Amino acid sequence: MSTNFMEKSFRIQVDEDLDFQLSEDEISKLDLIRTGDDSFHLLKDGTSYHVKIVKADFSNRLYTLSINGNEHQATIKTPLDELINEMGFASNGSKNIDSISAPMPGLILDISVEEGQEVKDDDQLMVLEAMKMENIITSPRNGTIKKIAVKQGDAVEKAQLLIEFE
Repeated sequence: MSTNFMEKSFRIQVDEDLDFQLSEDEISKLDLIRTGDDSFHLLKDGTSYHVKIVKADFSNRLYTLSINGNEHQATIKTPLDELINEMGFASNGSKNIDSISAPMPGLILDISVEEGQEVKDDDQLMVLEAMKMENIITSPRNGTIKKIAVKQGDAVEKAQLLIEFE
């Protein structure tokens, strides 16, 4: 599969069995109305959907959505993600990450680890509330927590240091 890096399209995988592409143009044509802090009404091809964001993991682009009352797992990949995967770097891309910064402004609700603790790839590190949604911050690699730069209850800014690895 060849990915045009300049294309503004997103690959979306739902429940590991539905896989499709949406262009920026197609997204802009969706009839989407916000009905609450984390809920929306979507009208597509004459069909009505009630969508609620149950859980969002922005660092891994993994979302749990309730669509008409049924929960689904959705993963969103950008053209850059696709290019990295095509080049064969996806499996080793996160191994050199030494720190994690806040992906957006928010409030630290929970910290699941301690300094000196060993963690594995994808372990939950903390929960960041942003836009009234709980976002799980997970470990990008196996390693040891060197420093936790925030405390539970702290308000953080986008790109603020959260955790350092040894």
